[in-house]
Amino acid sequence: MPATPSRPVSASAIDKHVYKVFPNDMNSHQTVFGGMIMAKCDRLALVVAERHSGHVCVTAAVDSMHFRAPAKGNDTLLFSLALNRSWGSSMEIGARVEAENSYTGECRHILSAFFTFVALDEHDKPVDVPAVKPETEAQKRRFDNAEIRREGRLETRRKLDGQ
Repeated sequence: MPATPSRPVSASAIDKHVYKVFPNDMNSHQTVFGGMIMAKCDRLALVVAERHSGHVCVTAAVDSMHFRAPAKGNDTLLFSLALNRSWGSSMEIGARVEAENSYTGECRHILSAFFTFVALDEHDKPVDVPAVKPETEAQKRRFDNAEIRREGRLETRRKLDGQ
């Protein structure tokens, strides 16, 4: 069976998906509820994974989710997600969320996270996905850094399994 050709990052990336914050998105501290942002990132990361793989995908892990600053009422959230790297049936998708002041245009980086998805075949078994072809220097850096994060996840798993 021929190897699946690699796919460029741009073929599946989402750049600045817009979400307008409304009062029902706020927590008791009057900042945007973090769980809503997390759920939105997971859904958009799924789109990236399925676009890249051409298969149904499931979330396998979320790591390094860092809230850097709060989003507030009247902000517009801008979600950017891209595939960083793939290994066999798994893929790492990086997410970056910015809060844009709708009146001044000022943007603040509010969240960074990394999602691991696994592609499944029609029998719910893992299936190989195409390799990722980074196109820019930033994409090459994220590609290399994804391997470091993967090694860390695997080492943690080995240590925990050894207990």
